[in-house]
Amino acid sequence: MALKSEYYSLILSSFVCLFTLITPTISNAESEQTPEQIDGTTRINAEQLINLAETLADITIIDARIGKDRIHGYIEGSISLPNTKTDCESLSKVVKSANHPTVYYCNGPKCGRSVKSIKIAQTCGYNNIYWYRGGFEDWKEKDYPFLKDNK
Repeated sequence: MALKSEYYSLILSSFVCLFTLITPTISNAESEQTPEQIDGTTRINAEQLINLAETLADITIIDARIGKDRIHGYIEGSISLPNTKTDCESLSKVVKSANHPTVYYCNGPKCGRSVKSIKIAQTCGYNNIYWYRGGFEDWKEKDYPFLKDNK
């Protein structure tokens, strides 16, 4: 019986240690501000995104958030391509060409997913990139219409 108790104590201690190591990484991922600008991109705001969508009918809008974030809402016409699934192959399926106008967004200034997606796209040779840094948080605050997944 003593061995079983020591075994559970060891597992619990290991879990607490692991949790302590991981927690700062998780909280920092959403608390750090993204850069003000990303080289090779055009930073836009919500109104500029609306203007682009009205003037460039075939613009691609990529939502770089994870799928479950779309339950809370997403910009109409956007394509869900989480940064964790973004690579040259996945981009080639949703973006017509390297020079095709493409907007990336995620949750807002504290969300680095769109930054990561953009850097991957640039590595793949995409070069007509717009970045909506304010993201979905800004879109909702401005009371612009959005859609919700029912999943």
